[in-house]
Amino acid sequence: MEGALLSANQSANDSSDSGYRCQFNEDFKYILLPVSYGLVCTVGLGLNAVALYAFLVRIKTWNASTTYMFHLAISDTLYVVSLPLLVYYYASGDHWPFGKGLCKLVRFLFYTNLYGSILFLLCISVHRFLGICYPLRSLQWGHVRYARRVAAAVWLLVAACQAPVLFFVTTTERGPRVTCHDTSRPDLFGAFVVYSSVMLVLLFAGPFLTILACYALMVRRLLQPTRGLVRLARSKRRSIKMIAVVLLVFVVCFLPFHITRTLYYAFRSLDLSCSTLNAINLAYKVTRPLASANSCLDPVLYFLAGQWRVKMRKNPSDWSCQSQKELIWAGSLKEPPSSDRGQRLRPQPSSSKVEPFIPWCRRYCVSSLMASKDR
Repeated sequence: MEGALLSANQSANDSSDSGYRCQFNEDFKYILLPVSYGLVCTVGLGLNAVALYAFLVRIKTWNASTTYMFHLAISDTLYVVSLPLLVYYYASGDHWPFGKGLCKLVRFLFYTNLYGSILFLLCISVHRFLGICYPLRSLQWGHVRYARRVAAAVWLLVAACQAPVLFFVTTTERGPRVTCHDTSRPDLFGAFVVYSSVMLVLLFAGPFLTILACYALMVRRLLQPTRGLVRLARSKRRSIKMIAVVLLVFVVCFLPFHITRTLYYAFRSLDLSCSTLNAINLAYKVTRPLASANSCLDPVLYFLAGQWRVKMRKNPSDWSCQSQKELIWAGSLKEPPSSDRGQRLRPQPSSSKVEPFIPWCRRYCVSSLMASKDR
């Protein structure tokens, strides 16, 4: 049985290094990976190009969510532009003619996009969590200048954490072919497994558990009834849709990849049969395109978040003022008083918690309306 699984083909697995006792029959990946990567490149590049155009040209006023989503789109775009090289590599049967430097860069971009996407999704989720569960506090900490600093910190963290990939990844000449490994040389594989385990805990498990906790609290808050706030009800429905999409990205793209990769690395260090290792290697290779598919799913968040629809309205100042009122009243779980547009917003006696913010809201609304008239 094991002998049937041993591949006599010289184009061995790019994860199974020379000298390893099992070489897997991976003919399936020479069809699966080029087709899937080509599809992700085409769809992801188109969607993210539209997203970047909207962010840079159409949206005039940015908020914290816009900032995080813009950087998420940049991360996805940097990755999808590198996919044509991988399409050629796997379509030609594991032959990499582009040199060791580009091999390191392509693998670095894959992991940078993977964990950059996870961290920016974490930022978006925490920002939404603060806006829904702690709306008054989010008025201060949800400012654009803080979001820019957080985005810069995310890029620095991801670049620092993925820098070792540039050291581990290398190429190997096997006859006329050159293999671009996605792990490391055999003598460094143990150190690479330790490094990957640290990244698993730091950049995937931690953010994933944090997002789950935030969404559990958000759903509990969103399910509380609100009376008379039609726009706030629509915002709640949109927030629930965004929660579903983010969880879908994690469940479909990130979770299967990390589970199969962890099992693959763990099983290679154990004395298991080649048939068992071949099965987990097959699952690992299948989930790699799924991990890349997040570049196509992320733009869905931009639409569900309502960024473009809100910012492109004729009079965004009126919306911002009204939304600020609704946000404050939602934070106190009180229904705003029904009044004419010209009547001043009067807090109810039980809203002492939010009363100090009402003058601030009024000044913000007046200044926004005056600026709109000047334009």
